[in-house]
Amino acid sequence: MARTNSNESIKEDLAEMKSSLRQKRLQDVLANADKELKLLKNTTLDIAFTGVSGAGKSSLVNAFRNITDYEEGAAETGVKETTKNPERYPHPKFPELTLWDLPGIGTRAFKPKEYLEKVNFSRYDFFIIVASERFTENDTMLASEIRKMNKRFYFVRTKVDQAIDAERRKPNFSEAQTLEEIRKYCLCNLREEGAVDPRVFLISSWHLNMFDFPLLQKTLAGDLNDLKRPLLIMAMPAFSRENLQEKRAAMEALIWKKALVSCGVGVIPIPGLSLIFDIALLVDTMKDFCKAFGLDEDSLRNLAERVGKPIHVLKSAIKKTPMANQINPEFVRSLMTTSVVVGSAMVLEELSDFIPVFGSVFGGVNSFATTFYMLRGFLQDAVEDAESVLAKVAE
Repeated sequence: MARTNSNESIKEDLAEMKSSLRQKRLQDVLANADKELKLLKNTTLDIAFTGVSGAGKSSLVNAFRNITDYEEGAAETGVKETTKNPERYPHPKFPELTLWDLPGIGTRAFKPKEYLEKVNFSRYDFFIIVASERFTENDTMLASEIRKMNKRFYFVRTKVDQAIDAERRKPNFSEAQTLEEIRKYCLCNLREEGAVDPRVFLISSWHLNMFDFPLLQKTLAGDLNDLKRPLLIMAMPAFSRENLQEKRAAMEALIWKKALVSCGVGVIPIPGLSLIFDIALLVDTMKDFCKAFGLDEDSLRNLAERVGKPIHVLKSAIKKTPMANQINPEFVRSLMTTSVVVGSAMVLEELSDFIPVFGSVFGGVNSFATTFYMLRGFLQDAVEDAESVLAKVAE
């Protein structure tokens, strides 16, 4: 009999150990998710734009911020050198991303090392070296110095649309052939000036959906680490289904982390705490989704100006999601109460707060499921509306 009791005791101890290990693993997962979200929230990305005066640096800065050259807060443009010192331009929707318009490098006295020290080289994650016609010795000297300091740089040839228009009047015009000639010319003069294995992106700051801008976006994102990559993907404008799917993938990874953090709050047995937290989390995340997919007033207005369509035409394509400024706690509560699945879960969660042990476990699981379910559904709607807007642009 004593032996039987001993075996049962061992089984109970093992079961308790397994339960403790499961709980510890869950705590570790929740803690890691919370840590990653905090890191993402505090992550910054600083991009420097440099090149000769008049190359279109400022317009490219504005394009990356998805605004026109004429809006309030836009980087100043002009035929003369308008940038004397590094100018800071935070992204209007995602201020963790900062674009820096650096002084031109076209003077004879240009010294790349001194230039980099003057503009505070260590501040930037990477450099975009801009030219509107040909790249010069100064461009390659700067690139060489940047490489020595173990940072990335990218050659960008702007105003490609103007070059195409100038060639369009010639007989037997071919856009593809003209683009290839521009690319070869840029690569040739870079090699002549000493650049090693150069790569050039052909860009129009006005027609971002054309030429190499989508490829540039993809390249930049691919070269960033796992913390900075989502910020760039969220902030950059989308002009194709491929861009939208890249954004979607980044948002899906974010949903898992948000749901896990919601789960961590849900296990705290304080009546009403989980619901208040979840509503605030859902409001912030849904707003970010709308901004990332261009489903906000400013982004739509800017897009309408770029493609020459009335903004109401673009808005007519949006059927499932509200504008970002319409998302508030009342909107989220209405979504919760109109959903049978989420509404039932809310009632059960409120009851579980008063049931010790089981209540905490159930509250965490329910919070995870509610947050995950609502964000995944909202993301799907945002993607479909963004695709509809792109289709309307293409009409």
